[in-house]
Amino acid sequence: MSSVLTIRGGVPLSGRVAVRGAKNLVPKAMVAALLGDEPSILRNVPEIKDVEVVTNLLALHGVGIRKDAAGDLTLDPANARTAQVADIDAHAGDSRIPILFCGPLIHAIGEAFIPDLGGCRIGDRPINYHLNVLREFGAVVDKRPGGISISAPKGLKGAKISLPYPSVGATEQVLLSATRAEGITELTGAATEPEIVDLIAVLQKMGALISIQSDRTIRIEGVPTLGGYVHTALPDRNEAASWASAALVTKGEIFVEGALQRDMMTFLNTFRKLGGGLEILDDGIRFFHKGGKLSPLVLETDVHPGFMTDWQQPLVVALTQADGVSIVHETVYENRFGFTEALRRMGAQIQVHRECLGSVPCRFGQRNFLHSAVISGPSELHGADFNVPDLRGGFSHLIAALAAQGISRASGVDVIKRGYEHFTDKLAALGADFDLEEAA
Repeated sequence: MSSVLTIRGGVPLSGRVAVRGAKNLVPKAMVAALLGDEPSILRNVPEIKDVEVVTNLLALHGVGIRKDAAGDLTLDPANARTAQVADIDAHAGDSRIPILFCGPLIHAIGEAFIPDLGGCRIGDRPINYHLNVLREFGAVVDKRPGGISISAPKGLKGAKISLPYPSVGATEQVLLSATRAEGITELTGAATEPEIVDLIAVLQKMGALISIQSDRTIRIEGVPTLGGYVHTALPDRNEAASWASAALVTKGEIFVEGALQRDMMTFLNTFRKLGGGLEILDDGIRFFHKGGKLSPLVLETDVHPGFMTDWQQPLVVALTQADGVSIVHETVYENRFGFTEALRRMGAQIQVHRECLGSVPCRFGQRNFLHSAVISGPSELHGADFNVPDLRGGFSHLIAALAAQGISRASGVDVIKRGYEHFTDKLAALGADFDLEEAA
């Protein structure tokens, strides 16, 4: 059984929530601890499902993990070892993070077994980028029942690698594999998201030699050994943007403690163009509905420094309340508009299209994917029953239900725990009217 949230909508969200370390950084920094010869300390760690999955996988591989009263993690790789395939496989489907264990495990113990991967079903997200990267370093990839075995009999060697698309996951794979590979690695077409830069900061603290150039090229000089790190994870800009959209859609006011202007500038500009109000303070950002009409937008998602795909889904809910026609062109994940079906059942006027409704044709334009949306508003939303499809889409459904008139029932809300820490506690603190029926 899955947890069910019964929401009585129409109540403006008002109050204060805090965001901690980014979901897109913390699990990867935890994996990086495997590369060191000394313990590492990671601070600002959120209590989310992805952290739990990585904690269990690291423990299976002999990494000592201690959590203190403040929630900081100490990770000790001194006794790293091979784990039982059956034990690793027990975590298959929980997360896509295990693919990033490959390079660190090869450096630490000479081999890696990666179970079949789960994660949100928002697009193809092929792991061939990862496997091709590992082969470039000299790894041998062997497909087995239930997963993939990877080894490097001659060790990993530096390589020149060019990504056809600036994939965040593939860039992380290169960083985690190249830092202790023999020789120099040059990565072109790299992702440069703030979470990538923060991972590079973690690795540099451990002793890695990594430089980022202005043309999306990252150069890594391999070193034979690395130490530990002490690092405070950057705050989760995706969660902050989600709460901002919730404030706007419900006509409320939310102060997001920990929200960082520097990493959210593109979102903040878009939020203001839509008609949202914001106040940037030293310890966070206050987001609010200013009381007037919201303005329609033409928006395209893109890799950093563009408008993040993870910001798109919550903002689409806000666009259903804008006075006019908005167009959103999704260029990162081809199936990310599947969540709009539930919004239409709630009264939203959204049409999805296969054509590139944007300024530049993207890689999905000729592949028959519904990757553009036309949103007409304002729409009067009403309660409905729905199943949570994925992390960001599920949170977007909750935002719509909180703004809608009537009662909604959301099934499968446990998915949201992957990236939103204590989200039901935060909803309660903001005045949301709901009941939670926990899974058996």
